[in-house]
Amino acid sequence: MTYENALEKIHSLLSFGSRPGLDRILTLLDRMGNPQNKLKYIHVAGTNGKGSTCAMLSSTLVAAGYKTGLFISPYINDFRERIQINNEMISKEMLANAVEETFPLIEKLQSEGIIITEFEYVNALEFYIHANENCDVVVLETGMGGLLDCTNVIKPPLCSVITTIGLDHTAILGDTIEKISAQKCGIIKSGSIAVTSKQTENAMKVIEQTAERLNVPLMKSESVNINVTSETLEGSEFEYNGRKIHINLAGKHQLENAKTAIAAIESVRQRGLLEISDDDISEGFAKAVNPARFELLSKNPVVILDGAHNPNGIEALKNSVRKFLDGEKITCVMGMLADKDIDSSIKLLDGVFETVYTVPVDNPRAISSEELAEKCKGYFKNITSFDSAEKAFDGAFENAEKNGGAVIVCGSLYLAGEIRPYILDKVQ
Repeated sequence: MTYENALEKIHSLLSFGSRPGLDRILTLLDRMGNPQNKLKYIHVAGTNGKGSTCAMLSSTLVAAGYKTGLFISPYINDFRERIQINNEMISKEMLANAVEETFPLIEKLQSEGIIITEFEYVNALEFYIHANENCDVVVLETGMGGLLDCTNVIKPPLCSVITTIGLDHTAILGDTIEKISAQKCGIIKSGSIAVTSKQTENAMKVIEQTAERLNVPLMKSESVNINVTSETLEGSEFEYNGRKIHINLAGKHQLENAKTAIAAIESVRQRGLLEISDDDISEGFAKAVNPARFELLSKNPVVILDGAHNPNGIEALKNSVRKFLDGEKITCVMGMLADKDIDSSIKLLDGVFETVYTVPVDNPRAISSEELAEKCKGYFKNITSFDSAEKAFDGAFENAEKNGGAVIVCGSLYLAGEIRPYILDKVQ
């Protein structure tokens, strides 16, 4: 089977959509020999910050000499970003072989009336591949929620990590912070350790109550003391345990993610579950990357790509713009999915940008460029609707080159995935 054939097989399941519940994936994994039970995990849930926290954790584990699996979602440019080993995408051959070996199980289950979704199959592939490759530990990012997320079929992990919780996927996870927090806390298991980022009072209360009920030790990121020495568009530097640590991830929110990752590392190494030195943290954090998270793609003119798509993410974007680009003329290229909290996100950006170019996103859930432009009225001085993201970026980039200023592309990780190769080709 070729790599292209494998992707066709995987994506053929997309039409079955996303359905909460673990029965189907547990049945599939049982037919696979339950590969998920052969691995150790650090399990990460949350609304924002999961990807960056996972990147720092994975990089640190690799620096410490562990064969490290990483599972993230969604991908930005290449499907194989989702399943990595030692911070490298698995090979096309490895993915093709895994699909060739396991897809007959999908077809057999279909004949029995058990329909596996794409997301369930990709999760199962991750377990299958990482187990076959004998990974020492896997950094496992949830897709949506936690309690009923496909990744939550594992036994108690080394550590469960809850990053910042906000309102997103409300139709599925619930319409309050408390309901969403309860879903995220579904990954906390007896016999494990829990770690949390800084949270709102209501979210923290749910996390604390869950940990207490399950008799699970809880470590908070606020217990990690760092001394920030530098913050720029290219990243931040801080001191921890007397060592200078650099992260290539800009913004105050990334410092919170760094503290969360350190809290997770401390929780496992203090209990002797993994051997990780401060030098490993320093090396790992310096190598951690997470595309499309306030990512600097060009310095002159400044071009930032950010996948922020919910109020929490937009708030972090706004704070970073005001810190690093205050007073700059900024053209924002924006595309969003219709099922996101668009109105709240746009309201948060009131006064941040004068000019906004709205664009379509190649996704069936996307809001049209015209509809998004209509929603932007009253918040920005200049609003133009474009029929392609590339045309909008060209106009914004040429204007910034000619008249000064910066370009920010935001609103959706799907948009980021579409436009990132185009931007990189243009600015190089």
